[in-house]
Amino acid sequence: MQIYLPIAEISIDVFLLFLMGGGVGFLSGIFGVGGGFLMTPLLIFIGIPPAVAVATQSNNIIASSVSGVLAHMQRGNVDFLMGGILTLGGFLGSFLGVLLFKLLRELGQIDLVINLSYVILLGTLGILMSVEGIRAVTKQSRPGGPRKKLHEHHWFHGLPLRMRFRKSRLYISALLPFGIGAMIGVLSAIMGVGGGFVLVPAMIYVLGMPTAVVIGTSLFQVIFVAINITILQSIETQTVDVVLAMILLLGSVIGAQIGTRAGAGLRAEWLRLLLGLLVLSVCIKLFLDLLIPPADIYSLEVLG
Repeated sequence: MQIYLPIAEISIDVFLLFLMGGGVGFLSGIFGVGGGFLMTPLLIFIGIPPAVAVATQSNNIIASSVSGVLAHMQRGNVDFLMGGILTLGGFLGSFLGVLLFKLLRELGQIDLVINLSYVILLGTLGILMSVEGIRAVTKQSRPGGPRKKLHEHHWFHGLPLRMRFRKSRLYISALLPFGIGAMIGVLSAIMGVGGGFVLVPAMIYVLGMPTAVVIGTSLFQVIFVAINITILQSIETQTVDVVLAMILLLGSVIGAQIGTRAGAGLRAEWLRLLLGLLVLSVCIKLFLDLLIPPADIYSLEVLG
């Protein structure tokens, strides 16, 4: 059954969209990732304009993040002070990111920038996750060896405006999480992702936060930044397709529940390896699409 997407200006099979949402939700449930970095490329593959795919995907991020934060709040695993500063930085970054998004769209370069960003990001993540997964599966890492220190104090922790984050047991400069939040905000606005796959490692290895509070605090920040991006994209670029978002959201919710149960019986090493290979596959497809000449190399544009 075909459905017309008013903002994307394209007719798509509603069952295909539902299955895509369910499929990404299923993978999210298995691998414990938001799925934004998979959903946006898949939408591009089926003909959704990249600008619309990026802006619309923020709605799915909001829904999944709210659900995750509520669960972590019940366990007391959210540092609200740290999350608040990350959010302030995210607001600034997302505002600048949406302005950059609008400028690139007006110049006609936004599609290329989005595709290149995904090729670079997914290629890097896919290789790192695949290598780690292979090492874990083949047991090349030596158990019982000297453990590396999780967090070391560096000069940037001592920048001005130092604050005490009791939940995270840290006394560091507030400029550091603010800057990280701003970087994630720009990334989220340009690529339509929550940024958790970058934010979580930064919170652990740069800020030095305990792993127990990292996920919940990250999701807390993602909620408000994604809301801000959705509002800004709606106002500045008019690229948020509500019809598309609702169909994908319904499929994602159902798929995530199934995926969570399916992933419970799989080993963590195999999950990392499979996710790495999946990310690399999406990266290769995007890269090939950039190299293959389009069927129609001409386009019409109405000026004025």
